[in-house]
Amino acid sequence: MSGPVVVKFGGSLLERPERAALLACALAAGAIVVPGGGRFADAVRRAQAADGFSDEAAHAEAIRAMDRTAQALHDDAPASPLCATREALAAALARNTGAIWRPSPMALAADLPASWDVTSDSIALWLAITLSARRLVVLKAAAVDSSSDIESLAADGIVDPYMPALATRFAGEIAVVGPAAPALLERALDPSARRAA
Repeated sequence: MSGPVVVKFGGSLLERPERAALLACALAAGAIVVPGGGRFADAVRRAQAADGFSDEAAHAEAIRAMDRTAQALHDDAPASPLCATREALAAALARNTGAIWRPSPMALAADLPASWDVTSDSIALWLAITLSARRLVVLKAAAVDSSSDIESLAADGIVDPYMPALATRFAGEIAVVGPAAPALLERALDPSARRAA
């Protein structure tokens, strides 16, 4: 299957020493990097609990939190494009340079439930569907049983609860890997190399 590779870069990975190496690995492979919300999304959760604003407002603010992570990642790789539109992503893919996605312009308009059941995991999968990606790699800080299916991973809280339903619309492969390390990411980006080893 042709199509790009999308890498969901968990927001918690911002605090890890492997952050720059992981990002460089994904971009060198020409992947589209989708930022998690991390501590910025956690701040939205706390604010909603304290102030009682709607799930619709929280969903929008959590997506904007992903923008903040995207900017932090772009600071690590300023030569890589920070793309907010489908056209900009297509241009980056045509150059095979890799790109960091700034989600809010596209994700705020996406047909996704306004719920905490939908996190950056499902938003990354939505982008993979939108781009007809051949593979989605979801990087996690926690250890992941690579033999588990997406339903089991959702039940265990590794990915969000909406992801299994959305995955039925995705024709590509999904790999959820962790704890994130450059060597593990390289194998997930190129599964044919793993089979040959």
